[in-house]
Amino acid sequence: MTAKAFSPAVFAAALGLAAAAHAAPSGQQLFLDNCSACHRPNGVGVKGAFPALVADPIATGDAKAAASRVLNGRGGMPAFKASLSDETIASILTYVRSAWGNKAGPVTPAIVAAARGSAASHQLQSGAQAH
Repeated sequence: MTAKAFSPAVFAAALGLAAAAHAAPSGQQLFLDNCSACHRPNGVGVKGAFPALVADPIATGDAKAAASRVLNGRGGMPAFKASLSDETIASILTYVRSAWGNKAGPVTPAIVAAARGSAASHQLQSGAQAH
């Protein structure tokens, strides 16, 4: 029995399929996994309980403010700063800001990191002033 050699094209295709199988989840999938129970898969929210993200001024406004909201939560919304990475939050926000007719620009992990740093800095300053 003789061994057959793989052609470079077949090998490259196999690597591509393997990489695609291990690719990071999309912003849409991350949104569905982390946010859709409250904000609904279509972003319309639940009236009186969870705000719609469609044309929402926080979601579609300043990217750092949107990141801060996700990091720190508000009202009934949990804070995700301990459970989601900057990359994951950026991916979710980028999806939200371009889904359902929203037309806001993407959010980068650097924007989320800056919002995370601002929140930490504000907490330190607030704590120092309280003593």
